[in-house]
Amino acid sequence: QVQLVESGGGLVQPGGSLRLSCAVSGIILTSNTVAWYRQSPGKEREQVARITSWGSTNYRDSVKGRFTISRDNGKNMVTLQMNSLKPEDTAVYYCNVNRFSVDYWGQGTQVTVSS
Repeated sequence: QVQLVESGGGLVQPGGSLRLSCAVSGIILTSNTVAWYRQSPGKEREQVARITSWGSTNYRDSVKGRFTISRDNGKNMVTLQMNSLKPEDTAVYYCNVNRFSVDYWGQGTQVTVSS
């Protein structure tokens, strides 16, 4: 059974940093793509970053140069390092795996960027 558990959200001032973690169980990271999504009130959920099974990374344009996705295969953990945070980054952040056309989601972690 695939399980994803996010942690690391919180309140941060503009320009600050946060590190989100996604503890993954039930799959092997080197055989799956793991992505981070976010959703703010009134908006659709959007993909922020992803890391493929072979380690290739992709980012949405608005976070390029500020966010970094990485993984620790030994700990089965995927992290999202977020720097230079902006108020528009405020959202609930979710970890995602799509496996055999089935989406698996974590419970989400709130990130609030505000002074």
